[in-house]
Amino acid sequence: MELAGAQQQGPAGRKRLPHRERPAAEDEALNQIAREAEARLAAKRAARAEAREIRMKELERQQKEIYQVQKKYCGLDAKFGDIEQWMEDTERYNRKSRRYASVSDEDERMSVGSRGSLRPSEYSYYLGSGSRASSRASSARASPVVEERPEKDFERGVRTVSSLSAATLASLGGTSSRRGSGDTSISIDTEASIREIKDINELKDQIQDVEGKYMQGLKEMKDSLAEVEEKYKKAMVSNAQLDNEKTNFMYQVDALKDALLELEEQLAESRRQYEERNKDFEREKHAHGILQFQFMEVKEVLKNREELLAKHGIIPSSEVTTNGETSGDRLSDSSTIVPVTNHVVKVAEDGTLDIRLKKLIDERESLLEQIVKLKAQLEEKQTSKTDNLHLEDGILENGTETHVIDFQRDASRQVSDLKFKLAKSEQEITALEQNIIRLESQVARYKSAAENAERIEDALKAEKRKLQRELRSALDKTEELEVSNGHLVKRLEKMKANRSALLSQQ
Repeated sequence: MELAGAQQQGPAGRKRLPHRERPAAEDEALNQIAREAEARLAAKRAARAEAREIRMKELERQQKEIYQVQKKYCGLDAKFGDIEQWMEDTERYNRKSRRYASVSDEDERMSVGSRGSLRPSEYSYYLGSGSRASSRASSARASPVVEERPEKDFERGVRTVSSLSAATLASLGGTSSRRGSGDTSISIDTEASIREIKDINELKDQIQDVEGKYMQGLKEMKDSLAEVEEKYKKAMVSNAQLDNEKTNFMYQVDALKDALLELEEQLAESRRQYEERNKDFEREKHAHGILQFQFMEVKEVLKNREELLAKHGIIPSSEVTTNGETSGDRLSDSSTIVPVTNHVVKVAEDGTLDIRLKKLIDERESLLEQIVKLKAQLEEKQTSKTDNLHLEDGILENGTETHVIDFQRDASRQVSDLKFKLAKSEQEITALEQNIIRLESQVARYKSAAENAERIEDALKAEKRKLQRELRSALDKTEELEVSNGHLVKRLEKMKANRSALLSQQ
């Protein structure tokens, strides 16, 4: 206004504009201010969108790093609560930033809508306040209260956001001096950016805490893994020792089993031999009983003969008999029957069973020979007596004739009995010999069959032992292959786990 008055007072001054041209100039100025405000608002929105995009990219990168750490060092399920808390804080921060952005947009729209009613004097007042706000924002950016952190990526992101905010505020501050409504929007934007920086710093601290916890858990996990590996190595060594001891014990058990089988075979063989010897003993005992019975019969016959001879006055010696004849030549053999028999019986009591049986058989044969000789002697004696009786018929009395007749009758009866018994014994002997031959043939046949069966049994037992050894060796090999297969499977799983870990790291 003062300049317009000076121009009107000067001699060469310009003429005052007419009253109808003033609204057009004011409208043009207001339109210019509106256009500048719209451009400033568009730039602010673009800067805010760019800053938001940068923040989201930075948060996504940090979240990816945390997920990679989590995936790399699996097993830290107890730490997921911190990540969830961090994600909740991030979501809350995003909601807060969106709320601040909506509030600032509403303020800007209100400021833009109220610009048409402002006067130039009011605009100059807001210009001064806007310059003061821009100076305060620039001083606040010049002396930041954010502490520096060791991570370069995060500092670079913060510097980018702060530089963007400074450039945006500077561009907005230069033009905001024309309008008083820019002060409020700039102060809100500055406070929002400061809050964002503080929230980012808090998130960074939380991320560092989570990383520290993860590193601590990782260290503990590495220590526990080293302990487990050491224990696993010790367990493998002890397992190998136990396997060696097991194989040794298995070999010892196999050797003891073979020895037990051999002892069982020897026991079966000894039992078989015992049964055979027992059968032989039973056969010999039966034969001995038969021979003893025959011996008793012969002994009884001899006893009857001696009684008969003694009854008739015949003495088996070299002396003269009652009838005046010497019987030493004829009965020399018969006189030794009883002593020989006693001697044979005494000798038979000694020695083994086979020797006794042989002696009994010889004794039987000798007794049979003696019986034959005695029969011959008796017949000769009877003939001689009959001759003597015919010669002395006139001399002998009637009593002696009857006595001789009775004697002859008794002798003939005894001879017939002895002949019958001899024939019967011969028949029994032939039957026994036939039975012996038949039994011997059966025994030979059974022995050959038993020998063949024993040979087959020995071959089968040897084959069985061989198959058992092969089976044990096959089982041992199978067990070793199973153990090696288990080790290979474990190694394969370990290699797959390492491969998956490397792929997740890449």
